[in-house]
Amino acid sequence: METRSDHVALTLQLGSSDSLQPGLSTTRKSCRRYWNQLPRCLRNLIIIGLLTACVALLLFLPGEQLVPDDSANSLGHINIAPFKDEHNNILRNENVHHPKRNSEEVIPPPTPLRKLEDNNQPQIDPAQNPNDSAQNQIEPQIPLDNKPDPEIEKGSREILANNGLEGEPNVLEENIDNNAPKDFSGPSNDRQRAVVDAFRHSWRGYKEFAWGHDNLKPISMGSHDWFGLGLTIVDALDTMYIMDLQDEFEESRNWVDQHLSFNINKDVNLFEVTIRVLGGLLSAYHLSGDKMFLNKAIDLGNRLMPCFDTPSGIPYSDVNLATMKAHSPKWSPDSSTSEVTTIQLEFRDLARSSGDKAFEEVVQSVNEKVHALPKTNGLVPIFINANSGAFRNFATISLGARGDSYYEYLLKQWLQTNKKPNDFLIEDYKTAMDGVLTQLVRKTPAEKHTYIGELINGKDFKPKMDHLTCYLPGTLLLGHRHGMPLSHLTLANELLETCYQTYMKQPTGLAPEITYFKLNDDSETDIIVKPNDAHNLLRPEFVESLYYFYALTGNKTYQDMGWNIFQSFEKYTKVKHGYTSIGNVKNVLNTRPRDMMESFWLGETLKYFYLLFSDDRNEIDLDKYVLNTEAHPLPILHN
Repeated sequence: METRSDHVALTLQLGSSDSLQPGLSTTRKSCRRYWNQLPRCLRNLIIIGLLTACVALLLFLPGEQLVPDDSANSLGHINIAPFKDEHNNILRNENVHHPKRNSEEVIPPPTPLRKLEDNNQPQIDPAQNPNDSAQNQIEPQIPLDNKPDPEIEKGSREILANNGLEGEPNVLEENIDNNAPKDFSGPSNDRQRAVVDAFRHSWRGYKEFAWGHDNLKPISMGSHDWFGLGLTIVDALDTMYIMDLQDEFEESRNWVDQHLSFNINKDVNLFEVTIRVLGGLLSAYHLSGDKMFLNKAIDLGNRLMPCFDTPSGIPYSDVNLATMKAHSPKWSPDSSTSEVTTIQLEFRDLARSSGDKAFEEVVQSVNEKVHALPKTNGLVPIFINANSGAFRNFATISLGARGDSYYEYLLKQWLQTNKKPNDFLIEDYKTAMDGVLTQLVRKTPAEKHTYIGELINGKDFKPKMDHLTCYLPGTLLLGHRHGMPLSHLTLANELLETCYQTYMKQPTGLAPEITYFKLNDDSETDIIVKPNDAHNLLRPEFVESLYYFYALTGNKTYQDMGWNIFQSFEKYTKVKHGYTSIGNVKNVLNTRPRDMMESFWLGETLKYFYLLFSDDRNEIDLDKYVLNTEAHPLPILHN
């Protein structure tokens, strides 16, 4: 940077009059005489003018330069210049929130990372000073397949224009309420600090080996891409904010702002991208108040909308984000029932936050169509056809995979709309839970474990329960708090105990993906785990239920249950560069690590552990927020 002196120096040649050049002494005397002959008032004015000029010069000489808006470090600095959105529209600085940062503070860039596209690149020592010379720094790179193709980008603009969407994703400020950023103070006890340490350990591995990619492979020190949307970063945004991890949040925020592009020629799943990416962006927006997240969410929402352009209004499961062409899954003509009915919280919130009612209208239409379909005591088959709008004949009925969150979102949508009166959604929820109690609930003959089975072909009972089903105790308790009958509370308590036993009955203290239960006296144990079902994917569902039980009752017993499980994760899934799913919870000497750390480990599991261990059980106020199925808090709407 160019430097300038902060004073004016005059070089005078000194010496005897004999050493001066001819005429210089005379000139100097003439100047002095001329000065003395000036009127006193004029001399004073000249002196004042010179002093003023000196002071002005000192005041306006630059010291340390602020980073201009268009040249800010992409990973570390907060611009003091007015914040600009991606169309270069100036937004008010107060709308951009950086948690607990003084606006004049300069954040150092994060530790230089391994370059992603070439695993043979030299690795930078994590202990290296981030302020070392620029040539020693290797910045995180966006995955190659996330760089938009110019031709596809042009085509996407045309599609957006043809649908009246050109000019978005920016939002007119007058259309949005000013979200007040929520303040979090960080961990308050040793258990919370242990969870934060687990997060940081996971994050270090992800930054070093998978930055910008969807998931970390912590053992092989690589990455895995599902959609190429940086799932781990976006999924974990609100976790970092809630944990008060300010530096991690800032670098993630900057990656989202500068590198997350949805204009990619790739098919993505409507459900997974909605709950993880759209939900993550909206939650980060509501918690931080930073409208950049909302602008990104609107862009993504527009690209997902073609899924709803079907003969029946039931959405297709997949869409290409660049060409905006939607279709059924390649493996089946049908969509999963849970997938088309577990997008409503996010799209409704997007509609209310952006002022675009179309986002809510399409998902409400799905609600109405599913509501009108015939069901079995309120229970739904796990497949539905987007062309016909009908459930698949003789499909399985399950509260596990492909069916689970349909029931969750019946209740949570009602809560999101501030318990809208005469809402068919809550009536469908009551009917469905009656169907669960009468059709799916059983007890084992010896140990009396209450569990929820499945109906194969819609009628034949199977004593199989996915770990995914362990979300239900928390949902039932939440519903009971808002007026659901006592039978829901009883089932919640009994099912929570059963889910806990699926952990405690295993040598590792970790639950399998699927558990079978004894129907008759033909087995030695009431809880049965088959070899192909013995894997653990670091799933959050039971910790989620423990969180609701603690948050809604204040009973610290649930914290102790969670601590036992957290310690098992620490013992059997922690590896040098993160945490890994394992293939066998039945053998402590052969857990068969699977080398995968899914984004929900940071987005859900560790978040729920952190909230469960909080001294303040209202750290997330459940009267003000509803958590989506990926644990992203969205505000309860009051209009």
